Amino acid sequence: MNILFTVNREYMEHVIDCIRSIIRFPSNDGYNVYILHSDFQAQDQIYFMTQIGDKNTMVHFQFVDSSLFASFPESDRYPRLIYYRIFAASLLPPDVDKVLYLDGDTIVINPLEELYKRDFEGNYFLACTHVKKFLNKINQYRLGMEEESTYINSGVMLMNLSELREKQNIKEVMSFVEKKRRYLTLPDQDIITALYGNKTGILDTMKYNLSDRMLSFYNADPSHKKIDLEWVRENTVVIHYYGKQKPWKKNYLGILDVFYREMKDCRYI
Repeated sequence: MNILFTVNREYMEHVIDCIRSIIRFPSNDGYNVYILHSDFQAQDQIYFMTQIGDKNTMVHFQFVDSSLFASFPESDRYPRLIYYRIFAASLLPPDVDKVLYLDGDTIVINPLEELYKRDFEGNYFLACTHVKKFLNKINQYRLGMEEESTYINSGVMLMNLSELREKQNIKEVMSFVEKKRRYLTLPDQDIITALYGNKTGILDTMKYNLSDRMLSFYNADPSHKKIDLEWVRENTVVIHYYGKQKPWKKNYLGILDVFYREMKDCRYI
């Protein structure tokens, strides 16, 4: 199973935690973890490998020259490395036909096999959405999205690299960024949604990209049967601690940090 992260040294410990959460659930073919980065040193890579310590997990570090993305908008919150995932088909080895991209602030609490084996049905990406219809309409107008496109959250994406290598037009991406630069608020997922929204299959958010915010929104809908921690434990695969709410920080608001603490306590290892 191929897993992808795009990360800098500052987030290294959190990616290690995510990988540890993944390998609690063995894959028949083992795991190939790809790290696209611009600042890992040799000692960082050695440390990384010693922390994983699993013979069925191989970690591959791929250096990316960040100057290639000099024309892309960046900030402290959105450094250039967020764009590496957009070009994963070009940056990863050509024999990697698909990869599951995960943000560094995710953890896995059930096996990934079912997600990884999903049929792309001709799509370039499979991902979740965190917006309702009204906000989706606003994003369609802001980004010039096609009407049938759904605005995605790019923190969990199954990527069809074979199809992207054949169909992705890098000049089209660069042209879009130049044209829409001032309108990009969440730059990487703005780009992916605007250019490939009509080639993105939508996954179940409650299973594959669950946050406390999404859990609260879901439970606030009177038409929904309320979801509790036991349901999450049995059904959710990926928990995403996006935004400012991180379980490793003080004053976390929510209930999903329990899974992070359990993982850190090594209860399942």
